[in-house]
Amino acid sequence: MQKLKTANLYRSELIPISGKLVERYNECLKTLGFKPTDLTKFSIDGIGWSPEIAEKRNNVNYLNHGDANPHGIIVSPKQKGKPVYIPFHTFDRNMMLHVFKTYGQQISDITRDSAICLDFDQDIDAFYDPMDILKYKDVTIGFRLINDLDKVQQQQKELIDLFNHESNFIDEALHQKLLDSSKAHGDLRGRVLSLEPIAFRTDSFYTRAFGGVYVLRDFITPILVFESEESHKTAIKDVAHDVLIYHIDEPELMAKLKDHLIIDCDLEKVVNTKRYDRIKKFMLYQELKETEHPINDILHEKVLFRRYLNKIDVDALKRVNGVEIYLERLERSNAFKIRDLVDQSMYFALHYPHSSLEARHQDLIWRLLINVSPKDVLFLYWYDKEQFYKRYESWSDSFRDWVIETIRNNI
Repeated sequence: MQKLKTANLYRSELIPISGKLVERYNECLKTLGFKPTDLTKFSIDGIGWSPEIAEKRNNVNYLNHGDANPHGIIVSPKQKGKPVYIPFHTFDRNMMLHVFKTYGQQISDITRDSAICLDFDQDIDAFYDPMDILKYKDVTIGFRLINDLDKVQQQQKELIDLFNHESNFIDEALHQKLLDSSKAHGDLRGRVLSLEPIAFRTDSFYTRAFGGVYVLRDFITPILVFESEESHKTAIKDVAHDVLIYHIDEPELMAKLKDHLIIDCDLEKVVNTKRYDRIKKFMLYQELKETEHPINDILHEKVLFRRYLNKIDVDALKRVNGVEIYLERLERSNAFKIRDLVDQSMYFALHYPHSSLEARHQDLIWRLLINVSPKDVLFLYWYDKEQFYKRYESWSDSFRDWVIETIRNNI
């Protein structure tokens, strides 16, 4: 990962946490019912998730009480607008943007000497089977301050009211209570420390619950797409819901998405795009076993690219160049079928969200498509960094160089 870090492509916007912020973060963990960390330094993203804590606990979901009860932590106003690197739902970053848009000023004030625990409550205590995902609709975002600072504020107000009542101003014991509270917490009278819950409405989304599920419910018929075979097998037994259910590897999924005008693919249009060029180069890389030249050079230089394209066997050549072969033959006769000449995984990789979709739905469908056939390294980085980082580990050093340059040239 060092090359990615050097290129600022690996979690480059994490916020460093140390000193007092570690203490406050631990108080949040305890308030939320989790064990505090013994790390003295770590980093967090926009929702308060830390890769260092997750790695030490061997639990990427350490801020969750089960799939139905995720949480967040705010210890700094610097979290505003920061990425959520491993979101449990694709709408997590939008929820955090909503939080800071609603309470940005209050968060800046509170985090001067406190921290905020976030409860993302969709009114579901626990998931019992995969179809419970359909219950997701409205999320209530609740806020809790560590050390009950909002309650301390109320106590201070009550002490002051008592102090101002009749002759209580001469009560030395009352003086001491006010002084003790002020020394411990400061003067809290003029601060806004009570954050009312706010609502967030979901529509279509992806969740990592049940091994990963895409919930597409803003289209002709609701569709659930499962990444886990086990969860998919459980879900297809359901007869109570009017919903289409697929596993992400089912070829029928792509046909259904196309029928519902969710995705599209015009090969004559796509073949002239940079995306096609990236996918074709990835396909060639997959076919090359031993090379005399670095992969990076082969994918950059046309002469080398064509040389190695002509060195692979006929079947491999069809997999890499099938689209162009198909379009060339289609000019002579419309008797040729895509399935006969174009590799299925490449054909799937060339699909894109239908032009009629709203922007928020397009992002979700791009994520789905890039996981159906992950052959565009740039879009994989954009839409599913977690999968990108996993796959990056298996690539050769020279191919990694090409990938990094490709991404940097497009950001």
